[in-house]
Amino acid sequence: MSKLKVIQITDSLNVGGTEVLAVNIANTFLEYSIDSHLCSTREQGFLKSFLNKKVNYLFLNKKSIFDIKALLKLCRYIKLNKINIIHAHSTSLFFSCCLKFLLPNVKLFWHNHTGANYFLKGKRLRIIKFLSLFVDGIINVNEELNTWSKAKLKHKNTIKLNNFPVFKNLEKITKLSGEDNKRIICLAALRPEKDHLMLLNAFKIIHEKHKDWTLHLVGKDYNNEYSNKIKSFIKTKKLQKSIFLYGMCSDIKNILQQVEIGVLSSKNEGLPISLLEYGLANLPVLTTNVGECKKVINHDKATVIPKRSDIFALALLDIIENDFLKFEISKALNDNINLIFSKENFISDLKKMYKN
Repeated sequence: MSKLKVIQITDSLNVGGTEVLAVNIANTFLEYSIDSHLCSTREQGFLKSFLNKKVNYLFLNKKSIFDIKALLKLCRYIKLNKINIIHAHSTSLFFSCCLKFLLPNVKLFWHNHTGANYFLKGKRLRIIKFLSLFVDGIINVNEELNTWSKAKLKHKNTIKLNNFPVFKNLEKITKLSGEDNKRIICLAALRPEKDHLMLLNAFKIIHEKHKDWTLHLVGKDYNNEYSNKIKSFIKTKKLQKSIFLYGMCSDIKNILQQVEIGVLSSKNEGLPISLLEYGLANLPVLTTNVGECKKVINHDKATVIPKRSDIFALALLDIIENDFLKFEISKALNDNINLIFSKENFISDLKKMYKN
């Protein structure tokens, strides 16, 4: 293949694991002399400001699933820039397959981030299986999804490729409430699969024994029924001085420097970027055993079964009250990040996938 000219396609640039990784890849490509492009189809969003100015950026403002005008605009862009790789993220698969139909000589790779895909069945599974016929390769964020791609989609060219973390913003903007050395952070958009309500119930148990500890929720607030339930819980249980919501924040490195423990309470995951960021910040963590989380952390006392606030609370209490356990977990995770989840490993394996 001639020089790699790659366009990342994502539905938006709102803050989420998929979008963060798309921006990280596009920016990192510049370091490896890859002609880097990124297209956001529906929304621009918060992450646009973190895209390197040298990355070629296109916003389509797509209005519907079958937006022919947007499709043709992107088709012209790909032809004009002689792009030879389309790298589609998550739900941009259908739109990218339409592109592949118009541009059969351009290779199409689908980056499968969504842990919930493992449970797909019926019509939705049949649709994705059909769309995968147009895909040259599938990149999965964990081994569970890689097995699913082979077994359910029957695709012959699939790999598992570990996500990688990068702190893009080194500013110090956000000041967290609460006491130093007694803060717990959850980096996750307010979406049902993140199961914040389980986390809140667990924290309520923690609060009864350690009233000086606080919980900090950082992630996009969609101001919907789910986020209203979270706010209602905090108010009803009179925890307004112990649980704080910040919405989307850009200065993640600064925020993580202010906390003692990182948590994730998800019902399902692929490979969460926030967990990798916890490791990069050298934090002890507690997460549910979903997706690739347990393999990433590599410590038995840092993962528990999902959907059980009582078990989550007991494990979190153990970490809060045991400084040596904090050290053990943070070291295991940080070592794993440096050894396995590096951008160098990611780019090397991705280039092999493209060229093969």
